[in-house]
Amino acid sequence: MTKNVQTNADMTSAEISERYNGGKKVIDFVGKKKIFFGISLCVILIGIICNFIFGTTLDIQFSGGATLTYSYTVDDKHPIDQDQLREFIQEHTKDRITASFSTDLMGNTGENVSVQFSGNDAIETLIQEKLTADLQNKYPDNNFKNLEANSVDASMGLSFLLKCLVAVAIASALMVLYVTIRFKKIGGLSAGMMALVALFHDIAMIYFLYVIFRMPIDSNFIAVVLMILGYSLNDTIVIYDRVREQRKIMGRRIDVGQVFNVSCTKTIKRTVMTSVTTLSAILVVYILAYIFNINSVKSFALPMMIGVISGCYSSICIAGPLWVMWQRKKAAGKTAA
Repeated sequence: MTKNVQTNADMTSAEISERYNGGKKVIDFVGKKKIFFGISLCVILIGIICNFIFGTTLDIQFSGGATLTYSYTVDDKHPIDQDQLREFIQEHTKDRITASFSTDLMGNTGENVSVQFSGNDAIETLIQEKLTADLQNKYPDNNFKNLEANSVDASMGLSFLLKCLVAVAIASALMVLYVTIRFKKIGGLSAGMMALVALFHDIAMIYFLYVIFRMPIDSNFIAVVLMILGYSLNDTIVIYDRVREQRKIMGRRIDVGQVFNVSCTKTIKRTVMTSVTTLSAILVVYILAYIFNINSVKSFALPMMIGVISGCYSSICIAGPLWVMWQRKKAAGKTAA
C-alpha cells in the first residue's frame, strides 16, 4: 500500500492524465496562475483609473434628489434627437441632471423621458410648470406632458444604500461560512476565504463596469451583485466538490495543484456550457431591451452578462489557484516543523 502511494506521488503529468483523466490532456490551471492574476489586476487597474477620471455616480435612490417624467410622441415628420433633448433640458435647469429614455410597450404614453435632479429634496411646482412649458414651446408637435414627479430625501437614500451594503456583507459572510463547513476535508477555511476573494473580484468587475459606462449606481446594481454572488459561488462549489472527490481517488500524497488541475479539467465543460447558456438568455433580454429602449432592463442585463463571465472566470482562475497556494504553504509549514 505504501509503495502504491509513493508511486502516485511521483507520477508525471502525462501519467496522471492517463490514469485519472482517461488519457485526455489535463489543463495546467495552477501553472498559468500568474497570467490569470495579471489579467484581473490589469482590469482592476483600468477600473481604478476610470474611477479617478469619471468618478462614481449615485442614482437618486441613494444620493437623494427628484425625478420628473415626461411623455412625448415622435413620428417621421417630427423626430427628436435624444442627445439634443437632454442638452435642452440641462440648459433650462440650474441643477445637474441625468436623463433616461424609454418606450411604453403598452402604447399608452408613447416615448418617455425621466429627468433626475441630484441634490434636490423636491422640485417646486413653478419649476415643473416652466420646464414643461419650455419643452412644449421647443417641440410643439411632440405633445410633451408631465406624467409624474417624485423626490427622495438624501438621508433616506443614504440609509437605503447602507442597508443594501449590509445585505451584501451578510450574504457574503453566510456563503463563506457554508463553504467552510461543507469542505472541511479539503481545508474548509482556505476554501471559504478564497471563495470570498473570488466574490470580491466579481463585485469589483461589476462596479468598474458601472464606472466605465458612466451608469449610476442604483438598486439594479445591488440586485446584480446579490445574484452574481450566488452564481459565482455555485461555480466555485462545483469545482470544490470535484476536488474533494478527486482528492480521495488520487490520494493525499499527490500535489494539490495536480488534484485541482484534474478536477477543474473534468468540470470545465460543464462550467463553461452553463455560463454560455445563461449568457445567451441574458443577451436576448438585453437585445430586446435595447430595441425597445428599456433602460431599466438594459442597466440590469449588461452588468449581469459581465458578472456571469467574471463569475465563471474567478471560480476557475482565481479561487482555485489561490486555494492551491494556501494549501501548499500550509503543507510546507508542516514539513518545516
